[in-house]
Amino acid sequence: MKLFSFVLVLATMFTITACTNTTSSTTPLLSVQLHSLRDAVADDFKGTLTAIAEMGFDGVEFAGRYGEFASDPEGLKTFLADLGLKVSGMHVSLPQLTGEEGERNIAFFKTLGARIIIIPHDKRINNPAEIDELIQEFNILTKRLAEHNLQLGFHNHAKEFESYQEGTFWDYLAQNTARNFVLQLDVGWALFAGQDPNQLVKQYANRTITTHIKRRTYQGKPGTVPADSQVILGGDDFDWANYVSNTTAYGGTQWLVIEQEEYPEGLSPLQAVEASFKGLKQALSR
Repeated sequence: MKLFSFVLVLATMFTITACTNTTSSTTPLLSVQLHSLRDAVADDFKGTLTAIAEMGFDGVEFAGRYGEFASDPEGLKTFLADLGLKVSGMHVSLPQLTGEEGERNIAFFKTLGARIIIIPHDKRINNPAEIDELIQEFNILTKRLAEHNLQLGFHNHAKEFESYQEGTFWDYLAQNTARNFVLQLDVGWALFAGQDPNQLVKQYANRTITTHIKRRTYQGKPGTVPADSQVILGGDDFDWANYVSNTTAYGGTQWLVIEQEEYPEGLSPLQAVEASFKGLKQALSR
């Protein structure tokens, strides 16, 4: 039985018209997921964010590391403003949004000026026996965060595209969550799973408010790969300009978030991020 049938009906109706609805022609801003530079951020938070700003990024997406500002959201907000950086979003585990810890974190995010809160992973997402429970938690939390002017969402890996019922687990998540629940499409993992990212943003219009821009060549933790691996944006075989056009027009995308999880031999994580930033900018200017 489908979860929350009224949500499903609305979502299905919305999906049917997705390919004929457009939302914006404004080019999204460019951000970087700080997990890409987790060691550098841990070693030198201020220096690493300064380097990111100097590259030309518009913003950063946090993943639990705040350097010397861990208890000072006002100070972090000022530091980011001085660098000319905005907060494109926060990656936060579900337990970090519940109970007293959740209240503290929500207050931190609001003070910082964050607006989009993304759950990066949950082991229940591709478990038929547990996915309904997870979605129910998402729906409750979506309403709660909306009261604070915050928007909840989920980030895919490859397993969300495993077959489930009449589609995939990703379809089931999309069809049983509210329209304001963000589907943060990770292009790298979607391609790795054999999916068409362009079709996915059209299928669930106005819900790809933020999207991860990257390539993945293997399952597993981030790490070094051979120098000739196509993991630097713009040097791969994917048409990024076409995707950005589609995700902007159909997905309502506001942020393109570069996430570098594979680093070609000879490049540090920071150098790989800069190479992908330049490669993406060049690909989008053609």
